[in-house]
Amino acid sequence: MADEPEEPEVEDKDAANAEGEEAEGKGAEGEDGEEEAGGKKSKLRLSPKKMAMLAVPLVALLGGGGYFAKDYLPSFGGDGAGAPKPKVYYNLPEMVVNLSSQDKRAQYLKLKVSLEAPDQLVLDALNPIMPRVLDMFQLYLRELRSNDLEGSAGIYRLKEELLRRINLEIHPHQISRVLFNEIIVQ
Repeated sequence: MADEPEEPEVEDKDAANAEGEEAEGKGAEGEDGEEEAGGKKSKLRLSPKKMAMLAVPLVALLGGGGYFAKDYLPSFGGDGAGAPKPKVYYNLPEMVVNLSSQDKRAQYLKLKVSLEAPDQLVLDALNPIMPRVLDMFQLYLRELRSNDLEGSAGIYRLKEELLRRINLEIHPHQISRVLFNEIIVQ
């Protein structure tokens, strides 16, 4: 036994497999993944890089991943506090406005809008000021040109502008979204 060289500790799995194949005739594998070779035991170790590659996703899944996934996964049991509240909607009357034009050609915008609110309290605050909101929408829409509404970017800007204006009127309450039911430019 004094003639045999000492086996170094194995850094990664590939080297462990190669040494394990050589050591098959020398010893048997123990219960916890240790190899016995002539009475000496050597443990298989992972390099720090491989350890980190395994640990980071595991920590993210167990620790941080649960925090982010709680909004997307259904909750079972409990008091129901994690369940999202249903949104409430308010349909504005249909609006038809004459768009601004430099060539004196008449162009019209027909618009049906719904407002999404987090709860009924916001809509209750909206009802008394609805004439002001509709007037503000009409004035803004009349200043638009048809090329302001071209493409999805134009429609997105229109949504954002209407949302900003209505939230200024009903402050401190907030409308969550402006939803278009119908848009026709003619």
